[in-house]
Amino acid sequence: MFLCYASDKGAALVDRELYLPEEWAADSERRRAAAVPEETEFATKPELARRMIERALKAGALCSWVAADEVYGNNSKLRQWLEERRLGYVLAIASDQRMRWPDHQQRRVDTIAQSLPNQAWERVSAGSGSKGERLYDWALIQGWQEDGWSHGLLVRRSIEEQHEHAYYWFYAPTCKAKLEVLVRVAGQRWQIEQAFQAAKGECGLDHYEVRHWQGWYRHITLAMLAHAVLAILRARGEKNSRRAGAAQRTRTAPPTHSPSLARMARR
Repeated sequence: MFLCYASDKGAALVDRELYLPEEWAADSERRRAAAVPEETEFATKPELARRMIERALKAGALCSWVAADEVYGNNSKLRQWLEERRLGYVLAIASDQRMRWPDHQQRRVDTIAQSLPNQAWERVSAGSGSKGERLYDWALIQGWQEDGWSHGLLVRRSIEEQHEHAYYWFYAPTCKAKLEVLVRVAGQRWQIEQAFQAAKGECGLDHYEVRHWQGWYRHITLAMLAHAVLAILRARGEKNSRRAGAAQRTRTAPPTHSPSLARMARR
């Protein structure tokens, strides 16, 4: 399991946890053979995710949003923990999750999505991909508000003839509980996946044959460090390229004889 920090400037893996299945955690012979520390007990994936997020926050990481897949979105304890810390989230959930509808009935989210009228959907890009903009139809269903924060449901629908849906719980400051903002957060998961693939392809994240607990952590940590360095260098290179391009445009720009253009430049 990995924690990835993503922004508009790039993404890097910042923490890791080796998930120990419950049967492994209870098998003393397996634990001894793999040198699993005695104090290590079974923990669910949402519990491990909480630990990694908590470590990142204590280390001073600036974080406004959390995005994750269904394993974590379906877990009410993790959602509650994020809400207690006023961390916004857009978490994928399974189609059988239920939401209270205006008629006070608990309805499955896939049933809600199927009942939405055409005007409820809006085509929005979730970010740029290798083949262009990631366009989907999205629908936002507001839930309830509390202390300036909003809960609700975000639904993604593919634009192909055969529609496929994805569902997300969201928790956000009410002023930011808008479709474009939530779609952008949901779209960060692709950037995270790209970072994960880059770490495997460029830094050998998955190129290991280890049998011991400590050996896995050593390999993974070094690969993550290498990927983080590459992410920083890549971000710096893009920043320098933008500066060079801006300087070139300044040198080649025509003189501004118009007073209005001159005033705009001084602003």
